[in-house]
Amino acid sequence: MNGGAGIRDHGGRIDAAVAAHGGHRADWLDLSTGLNPVPWPLPELAHDVWTALPDRAADEALVAAARAFWCVPKGAQVLAAPGASALIARLPHVLGTGPKTRRVWIPGPTYNEHAAAFTAAGWRVTTDAARGGDGADAIVAVHPNNPDGRLWSSEALEGAPVRIIDESFCDLSPEHSLIDLAARPGTVILKSFGKFWGLGGLRLGFAIGDRSILDALAEAMGPWPISGPALAIGAAALADTYWACRTRDTLATEARRLDALMTARGATPVGGTALFRLYDVEDAALWQERLARHRILGRTFPYSRRWLRLGLPAPARWPQLEALS
Repeated sequence: MNGGAGIRDHGGRIDAAVAAHGGHRADWLDLSTGLNPVPWPLPELAHDVWTALPDRAADEALVAAARAFWCVPKGAQVLAAPGASALIARLPHVLGTGPKTRRVWIPGPTYNEHAAAFTAAGWRVTTDAARGGDGADAIVAVHPNNPDGRLWSSEALEGAPVRIIDESFCDLSPEHSLIDLAARPGTVILKSFGKFWGLGGLRLGFAIGDRSILDALAEAMGPWPISGPALAIGAAALADTYWACRTRDTLATEARRLDALMTARGATPVGGTALFRLYDVEDAALWQERLARHRILGRTFPYSRRWLRLGLPAPARWPQLEALS
C-alpha cells in the first residue's frame, strides 16, 4: 500500500456519539482513546506559574527530569513540545528541505498522523508493512505500535538516514524502549506525556535525539512553546518514579481484567498495550453499535472490519462495561 495518509480518524468523539445515539455527555464511557483513566494527581501550583512567562530555569528542570526518567544517553538532546502531535506535524517539514521529493517508510497499519504529516509536507509515503524501507530517506516506527502493540528491534530500523521512533506508549514497558539509539545521528524518539500520566489536556510531549534535527524543531516552534503549568507539572510527574512503577502494575492488572471481560462476550484479544486492548470480532461496526446502546464509545478502523480497540475504564465506570450484553 503506497501513497496518502488514509483517513485521519481519531478517538474521543463523544459529541458525535451523543448526536448519533442520544444521552448526555456525562453518560458516555469513552474507551476510544488510550489515556490512563487514573491520571497522576495534580499538585498545587505557584501563582506565578500562571501569570509569568515561562522562564529558562523551568524549562531546564523539565528537561533534566525527562533525561533522568527516560535514561537519555549522553549526546542525545531533549526537546519539550506542546504535545507529541505538534512534533509529528512539524518533523516532516524540518526533515524535508531540499530539491527532491523524499520517501518515507511508515509500516502500517499504524497511527495515522505520521503519514498525514509527511504527505502534507510533500513526501512520498510507503506504508507496506512487509517491505518498503529499501531506499527510503526516513523510517517511522510506532513502538509499541498503535493499535496492535507490536514491537520493533533496532535492527529492523536500519537502512535509512533518518529514524523516527514513536514511543508514545512505551512508558508502560520501559524495558522495551529503544532510547539507547537516541545518540545516533538521524534518530529522533518521540515521547507522549498525556497517555501514561493521563493528562492529555496538558499538551506535553518530547523529542529526544539528534541535536541538529531538534534545534530545527525548536526554531519551528518559536519561543515559549510550553506553558508554565505544563513545565511545572511535567517536571514533578517525571520525578515521581514510585507512582510510575505502581501505575504500571495497576494498568497491567486492569488490562487483563478487560481481556477476560471481552473474551467472555465473544471477542478475541489480538494485541495492544496495557492502556488499550485490540480485539478481533466478527463485525466491528455491529460491536460499536452494541457498545453504544450502553453509552460506551469504542474505536474501530477504516482498514479492518474485524478490529475493535478499547481503552481502560476508570475504576468507578467498570460496572457500566460489565453490564454489556
